[in-house]
Amino acid sequence: MARTNPLQFIQQVRSEVAKVVWPTRREVLLTTVMVFIMATLTAIFFALVDLLIRTGLQGVLAFFG
Repeated sequence: MARTNPLQFIQQVRSEVAKVVWPTRREVLLTTVMVFIMATLTAIFFALVDLLIRTGLQGVLAFFG
């Protein structure tokens, strides 16, 4: 593999960073809000599943216990 000197490396990094399309403030805000919404919905879902399993297991244990 060919080795590049540090100056060439820095030039290549700068040219690659210039190609990056950075998100707008609005896009960052919208995706952040969506992440919080999905995390909340996931937490509610798993809380309900936990409640359902706990209630069912308590019912089974009360029936046989």
